[in-house]
Amino acid sequence: MYRRVNSGRFIGLTTFGIVIVMAIFTWVMYGMARQVYVMTDVMLELNDSMKSMVLTQTSMARDMHDMAGDMKVMKARIASMDGTIGTMGTDIGTMTGSIGHLNDAMGSMAMNMNRMTNNVGQATYAVTNPMSYMWGNPFPF
Repeated sequence: MYRRVNSGRFIGLTTFGIVIVMAIFTWVMYGMARQVYVMTDVMLELNDSMKSMVLTQTSMARDMHDMAGDMKVMKARIASMDGTIGTMGTDIGTMTGSIGHLNDAMGSMAMNMNRMTNNVGQATYAVTNPMSYMWGNPFPF
């Protein structure tokens, strides 16, 4: 048996078998390393995508915060505008009530203007025709 183990043919076949096993092991390890390399690339891209997503979310959160502040300001302005519109409604109601008084005052002013026109006419007639005015009218004054 010692001779057989030390024979050239056995050593050659054993070395060839070891080389084949090592080649298969190397091929398997190379395939696994390629898969790890692909997985590393995918993880790096995923990391970049996550960074981009975090930046986008941060920007979105800042925009939402600003928008919430703008909405608070808008709410305050709308409340102020609502109060102003209420006051304006009251003022319009007051104006509506005052229009009737204004109409009455205009009518009264028109009557007074009519009387004044009549009086100015009589005074003009009296100045331009004093004799006929005094004798033509039994009660001139």
